[in-house]
Amino acid sequence: MSVSSPSRVIKIGSRKSQLALVQTHWVQEQLQQHFPDCEFEVCTMSTQGDNILDVALAKIGDKGLFTKELELSMIRKETDLAVHSLKDLPTLLPEGLCLGAVTERVDPADALVVHADYHKYQLETLPAGTVIGTSSLRRLAQLRYHYPHLEFKDIRGNLNTRLQKLDSGEYDGIILAVAGLQRLGFGERIHQVIPAEISLHAVGQGALGIECRDGDEEILAFIKALEHLPSTHRCIAERSFLNELEGGCQVPIGVNTVLEGDQLTLIGMVASLDGKRLIKDMVAGPISTATQLGVDLAAKVREQGAQEILAEIFAATRPSDLSDQ
Repeated sequence: MSVSSPSRVIKIGSRKSQLALVQTHWVQEQLQQHFPDCEFEVCTMSTQGDNILDVALAKIGDKGLFTKELELSMIRKETDLAVHSLKDLPTLLPEGLCLGAVTERVDPADALVVHADYHKYQLETLPAGTVIGTSSLRRLAQLRYHYPHLEFKDIRGNLNTRLQKLDSGEYDGIILAVAGLQRLGFGERIHQVIPAEISLHAVGQGALGIECRDGDEEILAFIKALEHLPSTHRCIAERSFLNELEGGCQVPIGVNTVLEGDQLTLIGMVASLDGKRLIKDMVAGPISTATQLGVDLAAKVREQGAQEILAEIFAATRPSDLSDQ
């Protein structure tokens, strides 16, 4: 790669949320360390998912809910790359863009955070009628399956807002990503890390995805310096599984991946919103077949009725007119 001029400013697109900025500034710092002769500037913008906070995510529309504005900025060449929580990045990207790198993944699990009155309980011991907040259909479906005696209520807002709603007594507990809590310095609020046997995590959860223009060799050379191959292989398999099932961010599809040497195990599930049906299966193979593993696992759960469940969910959660605004 030819060395960029010191005057070259590489512009990094980011959402304005606190978590997004923490993640983007980490990427900025890493790139600055690797390429001290270049300048990396963060450019912030709001996305549709940030602006509409009074409607359940599934009713807004899931394709590019937290990414579209960042992608348009790259296409217009106003920015050079964008940093996403990989779980928010659709598997099908706009023409001309690509997923340039996946960073090292942190704990992808879900966590239970509770109101002070519920500190003596674990998820499995919470009394009937306990109100649990989550905006994720994936978490909702799995928890309903395992704990039908609990009550579930939608919750929106950034992490601080959700914690405030919990502490004010609006909820008895809420479900959040371990990664987000830790990255924002709220690790001490994790009451219980939910085991994968109960809640398979979202595709790509815990990893950052760095998106850029396809074929922009200069920018790709920069961001490849941050790529973590074990995390990449795991996320490729997970995103392949999601893509085959045509699932967006707001569908009850969960995954878990384990990498031992060059052998990758992929577990995936699809559940109905009422929690009464849950289909789970697994595949394993060498990391070189990560994409095919996702395809194979999708075929296995389809044979067991997954497509029928997803068709029902798409019909029930068809986005409102807000998705066109």
